[in-house]
Amino acid sequence: MTRIGINALYLIPGGVGGTEIYLRSLLQALAAVDQQNEYIIFTNRDTGRDIVPNQANFTAVQQPVRATFRPWRLLWEQSGLPLAVKRQRIDVLLNPGFTSPTICSCPTVTVFHDLQHKRCPQHFRWWELPFWKLFLWASVKSSNRIIAVSAATRDDLVRFYNIKAEIIHHGVEPKFFEIANQREPRGYILCVSTLHPHKNLRRLLQVHARTTGLPALVITGLKGFATKEIEKLAGRNVRTTGWIPREEVYELFRCADAFVYPSTFEGFGMPVLEAMAAGVPVACSDIPPLKEVAGPTVLYFNPADENEIQDAIQQLMHESGLVESARARAAGFTWEKSARETLRVLLAHTTI
Repeated sequence: MTRIGINALYLIPGGVGGTEIYLRSLLQALAAVDQQNEYIIFTNRDTGRDIVPNQANFTAVQQPVRATFRPWRLLWEQSGLPLAVKRQRIDVLLNPGFTSPTICSCPTVTVFHDLQHKRCPQHFRWWELPFWKLFLWASVKSSNRIIAVSAATRDDLVRFYNIKAEIIHHGVEPKFFEIANQREPRGYILCVSTLHPHKNLRRLLQVHARTTGLPALVITGLKGFATKEIEKLAGRNVRTTGWIPREEVYELFRCADAFVYPSTFEGFGMPVLEAMAAGVPVACSDIPPLKEVAGPTVLYFNPADENEIQDAIQQLMHESGLVESARARAAGFTWEKSARETLRVLLAHTTI
C-alpha cells in the first residue's frame, strides 16, 4: 500500500477556474479506480470537505493557511507542507496546480496545465509575473516527474525548461454525454471561459455585435482581469454569469444552440471537449491545444481575424454534421483514463 499525498493548497472554490474542475474530477476518478492505496489530501482553510471523495482510503489534512492570500500559501507550501508530508509518512506527493515544495521527504510529481507565464507574459500583472517565473521554475527543477496536460504544454516545457514531461490529457465528465441525449436548444450561443485577456472575448463581442441575425450570447466563467472591459462591451443581447454551480453549467450546455471558443492561448481547452461530448456544434480557435483535443470534428477560425470568426459562427448555426464525430472523439477523453495514467506515474515513484 502506498501513501499518496495530494497538494490541494492552491484550491479556491470558484476562484481558480479549470484547475478546480481538474482536481475535483481527478480525485473522484482516483476513488473509483483505486480502493487500496491511501490518499491524504492537504487542504487549506478555504476548501470545504466536499473535495474529498467519500471513501475510506481518502483523508483530508487541513493546513493552517488560506489560498486566497497567495504569498502566505506559497510560503507555507515551501515550509509547512514538507513537514506535514513527513509527519503523514507520504510516499509520493502529487502537486496538481503548477507549484510544489522544492524540498520534500518523498518524490514529487507536478502537473503543468500550461506555460502562459512564458508564452503570454503580457497578460500577467507586473508584480505577479516574477513569482510565477520563480515558483514554476523551482517546481520544474525540483519535481521528480512532470505531467503535461497536452502535447502543446509538453513542447513548451521542452522549449523553455529543457525538461521532459509525460502527457496525461484531461477527461470529460460522463454527465456531458447524458446531456447530448437531452438537448433542448433555446436560442443562444454559449462560451464557457474565464474573463481573462487571452480568452479573446473582446473580439468575440465585437463580432457578435456587428453580425445580424445571431442569437443571444451567454458567457459563463470566472471573472478575471478583463471583466470590466467585457461587461462594458456586452450589449443587451449578451449575458455574463460569472462562476456558477456545476449543475447550472450543465443546463447551459444542454440548451445552447452552439458553442464558440475564441481563445488565443490554452494549455488544453476543457470547455471545447465538454461541448463536443454534450453534442453542441463547436467553433473554436485554430491553436494547437484545441486542434489536439478536437481534431477534424469542429469548425476552426483564426482568433485574430474577426471576419473568420464571423464566418465560422454563421456557418456553425447551420452545422450539425460534425456533432456525432465530435462526440465519438470526446469519448476517448475520460477521467478514468486520466486517473489510471496519473496513478501509474505516482506508483512508479520507486523507480524515480
